[in-house]
Amino acid sequence: MGVGSSRLAAVDALRGLVMTLMVVDHLREFFFLHAQVADPVDLAVTSPALALTRFASHPCAPVFVFLAGMSAWLSAQKPGADRLGVSAHLVQRGLFLVVLELTVVNFAWTFALPPTTVYLQVIWTIGLSMIALAGLIWLPRGGLLAVSLVIVAGHNLLTQTHLAPGSTWHALWAVLHQRDWIVLGDALRLRTSYPALAWVGVIGLGYAFAPAYARRSPEARRALCWRLGVASLIGFTMLRAFNGYGEPQPWAGYPDALGTAVSFLNLTKYPPSLDFLLLTLGLGLCALAWLDRLPVRAAHVLQTLGAAPMFFYLLHLYLLHVAYLAAFHLFGANHGSRFGFDSVWQLWAAWLPTLALLYWPTRWFAGLRRTGRYRWMHYL
Repeated sequence: MGVGSSRLAAVDALRGLVMTLMVVDHLREFFFLHAQVADPVDLAVTSPALALTRFASHPCAPVFVFLAGMSAWLSAQKPGADRLGVSAHLVQRGLFLVVLELTVVNFAWTFALPPTTVYLQVIWTIGLSMIALAGLIWLPRGGLLAVSLVIVAGHNLLTQTHLAPGSTWHALWAVLHQRDWIVLGDALRLRTSYPALAWVGVIGLGYAFAPAYARRSPEARRALCWRLGVASLIGFTMLRAFNGYGEPQPWAGYPDALGTAVSFLNLTKYPPSLDFLLLTLGLGLCALAWLDRLPVRAAHVLQTLGAAPMFFYLLHLYLLHVAYLAAFHLFGANHGSRFGFDSVWQLWAAWLPTLALLYWPTRWFAGLRRTGRYRWMHYL
C-alpha cells in the first residue's frame, strides 16, 4: 500500500478501535453521571468496576492525537504536496476543528442555545495541536522529535505553576496547561477540559514517527511498534513504581490486589501526565503492531469506523444525547434529577448495540467520502 496514495489500513483500524472504547466512556457521561468520576479517580468513592471502565477509555485521546500526527505526515506524501501547502492545510483544518468544538460539538453535549458554558475538549485541543504542528513541521525531523519529546517528558515540571483567575496570563495558561474556568462576563464561561500543551507534543511525536513506520516493510514496522510500545510500558512501570516524577497522584497499596492495581493505574489525564502518556501510547503502539498483522477482512469493521472519525464522533454524541433524553422521558428521574443506569455492567451491555447503530451510517459516509465528490467531506 503506497503511503502517498492512501492511509495504511492499520492506522484506520487503530483509530476505529479507540473510538469504540470512547463510546463506553461517553455512555458513562450520559447514563452514569450520578456517579461523578474525578481526575484522577477518587478511589474512596468510586467502585473498582467504574474506575476500570473509566481507565478502559484512557488510550482514546492520546492514540487519537498521535494518529492525527501520523495522518498529517501521510497526507503530506501525496503527489504534488509541498511543505507550505501542508502547513496551510494544518492551519485550516485546525481552525475548522476549533470552530466545530465551539459550535456543533458543544451543542451535542449541552443542547443549549445560546450556550452559557462551552467545554473545550478533545476536538478543540486537536485543532490547536494541528495549528502548532503547522509551524513545527518546518523543523528538521530530528528537531521536531526533540521538541515533542521535551514537551511530553517535561511538561510535568509545570504542574505546580497555578495562576489565579483574573490574573494577566491566566486565560492563556488555562488554555496551555492549567485545567480551569475562563469567565467571559456574566453570560458565558469556558472550561479548558483539555489544556493543549502536552497534546502538541503528542501530535508532534505522531508526525515524527509516521515515516519510520510507513517506510518499513510490514514485518519491520510491526517490530518497531512492539519495541517502542514495550519500552514505553517499561518506562511507565519504572516511574510509577517509585512514585517519582511523571505523575502527581501517588499510588498506594491496598489489602486486596485489585485495589492496589486500580490505584497504580489511577493517573492524571487533564493535562495528561508523563506516566499517563507512556502507558496509553505504549498500549497504542502494541495495538498498532497487532492490528497490522490482521487480515484486511478481520479488521474491516474497525477500519470502516476509523475512516470517517469526525462523522462517527459527531453522530455518536447526538445519538447518545437523544437516547438519554428519550430514556429520561420514558422512565423519569431515578438518580436525583437524572435518569441513569443502576450498575456499571449496563454501560457495557449498551455498548455493542450503540456501535451497531453507528456502524452503518459511518460505513455509508466513509464510502461517499472515498469518492472525492464532495471536498468538504474530507474535513470529517
